[in-house]
Parts: sequence; C-alpha cells; structure tokens
Amino acid sequence: MAEDDSQEKTEEASGRKIEKAREEGQVPRSRDLTTSIVLLLGSIGLLYYADFMCGKFIDMMRVNFVLTRETIFDPNAMIGLFVSSLFQGLLSMAPFMALMMVASVVGPVALGGWLFSADALMPKLSRMDPMAGLKRMFSMKSLIELLKSTAKVGIILGATVLLLKYYAQPMFRLSDESINVAIIHSAEISAYAVIALSACTLIIAAFDVPLQIFEYNKKLKMSKQELKDESKDTDGKPEVKGRIRQLQREMAQRRMMANVPTADVIITNPTHYAVALKYNPETMATPILLAKGGDNIALKIREIGKAHGVEIIESPVLARAIFHTTELDNEIPSGLYLAVAQVLAYVFQLRTYRKGRGQKPRYPGNINVPKDMYFD
Repeated sequence: MAEDDSQEKTEEASGRKIEKAREEGQVPRSRDLTTSIVLLLGSIGLLYYADFMCGKFIDMMRVNFVLTRETIFDPNAMIGLFVSSLFQGLLSMAPFMALMMVASVVGPVALGGWLFSADALMPKLSRMDPMAGLKRMFSMKSLIELLKSTAKVGIILGATVLLLKYYAQPMFRLSDESINVAIIHSAEISAYAVIALSACTLIIAAFDVPLQIFEYNKKLKMSKQELKDESKDTDGKPEVKGRIRQLQREMAQRRMMANVPTADVIITNPTHYAVALKYNPETMATPILLAKGGDNIALKIREIGKAHGVEIIESPVLARAIFHTTELDNEIPSGLYLAVAQVLAYVFQLRTYRKGRGQKPRYPGNINVPKDMYFD
C-alpha cells in the first residue's frame, strides 16, 4: 500500500519536466479560443474592409462586363482582362487575408506561447492503434468534448434566436427600401449578427482555457519517486558528485602547488601549517596568498619551496592567522599588514645581502599579530 501511495502523481511538475514537455511540443492549447479569435477578428475585418473590397469588386465587374467593340474582337484582350481581374481580386483580399493570418497565429499563441517542435511533427505508431482510439472515444475527455459541443450549439442557437428577435423589425423594413439601400442595410445587419455570434464563442473559450490548463498540469504531475529520480539524474548520484568534488580538489591543489615556486616567502607553523605569499611592490597593493595547507600539504609546500629556493620563515601565530583568514589568490586582511610587512622586509633585505649589498638582516623574532587573529 505504501508503495502504491508513493507512485501517486501528487506533486507539481518540475521545471525540467515542463521544459522537456515543451521540447516535445506539449503545451496547453485551446481550440475553442483559437476558433473564437479567428471568427471574431474575421467578422470584424469583413465589416471594416467591406467598403474597400466591394469597391474593388465593383471596379473589376465594370471592367469585365462593360466592353467596347474593339475589346470584344481583340483575341488578346481576354488575357489582359484576366490578369487585371486577378490582380484586383488579390489586392482587394490582401488586407483581410493579412488580418486572418495574424488571427491564426495569435489564437494558438494566446495560450501556451510560441512553440515550434520537430518532435510533435514526427509520426507515432501509437496514434494508429485502434484500441487506443477506442479508449479515447469513450474517455472522460471525449465526454467533456461532447458536452462542450452541445453547449456551443445551445449558445449559438440561443444567440441566433435573440438576434432574430432584435433585428426582426429592421429586416421587415428592408422591403420598403430601395434596392441599393436594402443591400447595404442587409449587409450591415448580417455583419453585426456574425460579430455577435462570434463573440458568443468566447463564452465557451472562457470555460475551455482553465480546463485545458488544468488538464495540462494534471498530465505533467509527478510522483515523489519520479522527483527523486529526476533529482538524481539532474544533480548526479552522491558517489559521482563526491568523486567530481575530489577531482576538483586535486586539480585545485595541483594548480596551487605549481604557484609555490613563484612565492616570495613561506610562513610555517612549523609542522602543521604552511602558507606561501607573493608581493610585488610595483604591481600589487598588498601581498597575495598563493598556497596554504595543513599537515601533509604543508609538508609538500615546504618541500617545493625549499627545492626552488623560497625563503621559509617559522611563525606559528602568523601562519595560523593567514591560514584561517585568507582564501587562495586573495589579499591578506588589513589586520595582518604589519606582521606580513615585517616578514617581507626581512626576506627582501636577505636577498640584497646575499647579492653582496648591505648588512645581514636580523631574523624577525617578535612579529606583531593582532590578538583577535590568534587561532589554535
């Protein structure tokens, strides 16, 4: 029973699963919303561009039906008239077709956003499975679609009855108007009726959009075990991560040891800690910590420094202070400036002395380390 409970999909989808679903072309979509937007924008576009399109069609009819004698007996005239009519027809429809193209893009993008996925275009044999098709036919989703279709018919039918009652008197009066006025008036009535009926489909879309979002989130829900497995796949298994951290430490340690020969001084505990410092008065504002370590690493730092002639100074308090307060490749804290300056001054004077210039410096015995930087 506990195992079954652990497999229940009760957890919200992770960011990785949502991203993967998008890559496979799975996003919430509402066909009712798309249909409503296309119908509504299309009907408004027809009303708005009606004068322009009718004017172009009238011009096209006039050119094609009002023919001179020369045109009738010209064998090439029909080709010219056909090309001209084709151009006028395309020109008259261009604004409306552009609006419909925008509507066909805005409709799907309104829910789920823009998405292009090659995976969604790939054929899947599971879609051709007759048993799976039967299950879809008698599923809860099919029932909901049936209810939605019934609701659409009911809403459109009810809206049509209301519109007929509203426009009953204007339609009866059409017979009393002249032909030209009646045609324009009937076109206006038809256009506004189509807009009203298209707007009614938004009622279905208002119910369908939350439903599609709910179904999408429900479909992507995960069990606790799935979340754990995904976490392992994303972050890596603990033993793998431990091995990676170990390799990273070894690489960092090798880089650190490679910097030891360039140090100006190594300060030791003398056995438990060792820190290597570098200072160039011309390019550095303060000394930089190149390497640090304890026990075996400290021993290795001393061995490398000794092999490359780096001066080694024993100062347990200062070595521990630098070890605990300074990170690699960082400047030493301001509280240790004076103490480090004493050590570096001795090292630089010792170099000068070994070159045969100046007096031999006194070994720094009393190094001034602040009390708040004493470490055990």
